[in-house]
Amino acid sequence: MFPLKLRLRKAGSRDLTDHFDAVRHWVAQLIEHSRDCRGFGYEIEWRTIEHRTRGSNRLPRAIVIPSAEDALSLIGKAAQARRFDQLCSQLLAEFPGLRDWLMRRPLEVLKRADEWPRLLAILRYFRDHPRPGLYLRQLDIPGVDTKFIETRRGLLSELLDAVLPIEAIDPSASGAAGFNRRYGLAHRPVMVRFRILDPALALKGLTDLAVPADEFAALELDVDQVFITENETNGLAFPAHPRAIVVFGLGYGLDRLAGIDWLSRARCWYWGDIDTHGFAMLNRLRAHLPEVRSFLMDRATLDAHRELWGQEPEDRRFRGELSGLDASEQDLYRALRDDVFAPRLRLEQERIRFAWLKAFLDQFEHIA
Repeated sequence: MFPLKLRLRKAGSRDLTDHFDAVRHWVAQLIEHSRDCRGFGYEIEWRTIEHRTRGSNRLPRAIVIPSAEDALSLIGKAAQARRFDQLCSQLLAEFPGLRDWLMRRPLEVLKRADEWPRLLAILRYFRDHPRPGLYLRQLDIPGVDTKFIETRRGLLSELLDAVLPIEAIDPSASGAAGFNRRYGLAHRPVMVRFRILDPALALKGLTDLAVPADEFAALELDVDQVFITENETNGLAFPAHPRAIVVFGLGYGLDRLAGIDWLSRARCWYWGDIDTHGFAMLNRLRAHLPEVRSFLMDRATLDAHRELWGQEPEDRRFRGELSGLDASEQDLYRALRDDVFAPRLRLEQERIRFAWLKAFLDQFEHIA
């Protein structure tokens, strides 16, 4: 890059005629701040112009900055550059893998100047203890507390990705929420909330529980029916039912139910909103529980609650094909997707009359 030449806008004959004093002042200012006067900075490249009334005049053609040191001095950043070089030497001596990151983020390097001793301590810990399997609170890093790491997870992710071997990083986890899983820290267990609908099956008198997904999988509950619903209130108010449980509030965590042997042996039912998103969620669940059936997500339920129809938010709608639906579900999904009954039609599950749910359960024994 250096020497760096910056061409100047030329002052012409008209400028010398109409603005001679301004041109003289401009030239004087350039000379005053040049390398010849200040000992650093830029040199001036000259040209001579002949004018019919002003005679021969030497005017700047360009300025030339000989070196990076001159450029840094000109913009008042020489001290920061020296500090950057010092930090780079220190960091690269221990972690050569940071070279590319340092080149991309010089301002961040300087911004964190006082934090580097603690940041380096964290990098050393993960280098020496890859995927430690501990909670963040358990890490024994001198001078570093949990909050320091929690508030810098984005920065630490960039640094750890640069210095750790590939096998120490889980690429499927990203962002602040995925920090612990990405670098092998223990994280809050994924929970499954459920209610036991048959008092005879209560666990030590408990019927409303939230347990880690792996413990839920190990429960081996002796049930015939498993109802799955998204809405929490529906789960809490779900009527008593023999040899049954209701699982609720999983949202996009439906995959927590995958691979559970005792669950696959029961008859599973899914109750979601009657809208495109609800059927997309049913389709998603079938990828993990292929035999799951839908309930209260049919045309009869939709027609019986016409006065309670609403509209699905545009940004929530699903418009693709769903290969996991049966024929009647597929017909209703496509009618909703294509606005056959009403624009963006939606019947939320919590709007369905409770008597309708009870009627479904009352005739349950007759369902094939």
